[in-house]
Amino acid sequence: MTDRLWEMSATDLAAAYRSREMSPVEAVEAVLERIEAVQPVINAFVTTVPDQALAAARAAEQRFVSEPAEDLPALLGIPVSVKDLTDTAGVRTTYGSVHFKDHVPDRDAVGWARLKAAGAVLVGKTCTPEFGMLGVTESPLTGVTGNPWNPAMTAGGSSGGAAAAVAAGCAPLAWGSDGGGSIRIPASCCGVVGLKPSMGRIPVYGEGDVYGSVNTAGPLTRTVADCALMLQATAGPDLRDPLSLPASPMPFTDALRDLSLRGLRIAYSPDLGHGHVASQVLRRIEEAGTVFTDVLGASVRPVEVDLPDAVQYFQDFWAPAFAVGLHDLVQANGWDPGASHSMISKIADLVSSRTAVDYWRTSVQTRGRIAEGFAAVFAEYDLLITPTMPTTVFPHPGEAGGPAENEGHPVESPGIDFHRLTEPASHVGLPAISVPCGFDADGLPVGLQIIGPHHADAAVLQAAAAFEQVTAWHTRRPPLRRPSASPSPSDGAL
Repeated sequence: MTDRLWEMSATDLAAAYRSREMSPVEAVEAVLERIEAVQPVINAFVTTVPDQALAAARAAEQRFVSEPAEDLPALLGIPVSVKDLTDTAGVRTTYGSVHFKDHVPDRDAVGWARLKAAGAVLVGKTCTPEFGMLGVTESPLTGVTGNPWNPAMTAGGSSGGAAAAVAAGCAPLAWGSDGGGSIRIPASCCGVVGLKPSMGRIPVYGEGDVYGSVNTAGPLTRTVADCALMLQATAGPDLRDPLSLPASPMPFTDALRDLSLRGLRIAYSPDLGHGHVASQVLRRIEEAGTVFTDVLGASVRPVEVDLPDAVQYFQDFWAPAFAVGLHDLVQANGWDPGASHSMISKIADLVSSRTAVDYWRTSVQTRGRIAEGFAAVFAEYDLLITPTMPTTVFPHPGEAGGPAENEGHPVESPGIDFHRLTEPASHVGLPAISVPCGFDADGLPVGLQIIGPHHADAAVLQAAAAFEQVTAWHTRRPPLRRPSASPSPSDGAL
């Protein structure tokens, strides 16, 4: 097949297993070797489980030998990484915190339980900022996770370890979570596909329940087909999640059988009505719009979107959650907030200037305005496209949490501003995906966000797959060079 098995998609691996051209043991061994090679460069994993993974691969191999292929689960023998906010029974789960560095849960989160039931092979847990409370992936426990395209740059967050692992070839599938962009932002930074499903599509039990209904779990992959494969394996109701949705009447993988977009009405907003967007980002998104019209036959029209300021909304909505989370950790675990990233405490401290009435207005009235703004768009259009991020990929920001300026435009809240295009859709439960749509002048990825109306996960996947089919951005692989002022063609290549 190939001497670079770690580059193969889950869809291709599944077909190769069933045709007996490859075994799960070969694929898992290749992925484990790849992790060992790239982990010192990008620091994507907090825990790896090679012995467990190989045992699971051998068990999968025996099933392919002894059972009819059509009776086997879809992900049997496919390597997967799982974000370290997701509970994995019997496997260390730290939530990115030194206070949980030895924590081993006795339960599986719903998403991982379903992936495991579908036959996926866990290779390790990926890095996350402490409790997922930052937009970049760094923590006192794991340090900084680097971008595979340039380790001196951010991988995004909070699923940065997951996105970096997928981009670097450390398993074709990764499991992440997203409360305001934490799947889509890292996907954009690392040049992979990241789906935030509709609210309730995948139950969130065991996925950081403190975030309630806003938080979703979902896949990060190198192809849209793999994304649909993971969604199909994990979607469906669960009694422990009262907002979970009924099973879809049509498999999400079937949505990719017909990729015709002719007649599709697509709205385009460069900024969702707020803030500066980098010129290089805008060029890539506008070029993507041309692909939808000239190649795929859809109609793309610019629209005005009337939404509240996402940065202010982020602060108003999340401050109470951060404050409650910190209080509980201090009371239960003697947690020292001073040892964590300063942005976490800064957001929590905002609660002192807000009342219960303020929070009610934010969570009900302001959130209602967000719903109205998107509803006005989807009354006339089938989908909405935007940049995933308003800025290009940036260097590790340290205590700032994000870039302090965007092409000379000062940023008031550096740790929040680069999430302002992903935050709004999360808070009204809309499906949204980030797909690679090009690179900036420094060779770093740019992501296109496709947002759908309520429960239109299949339509979002179909549009993303159609775009992917006629472009080649998803086929490019990072050189994985160690940071250098002027790297030579072979310097640090992996």
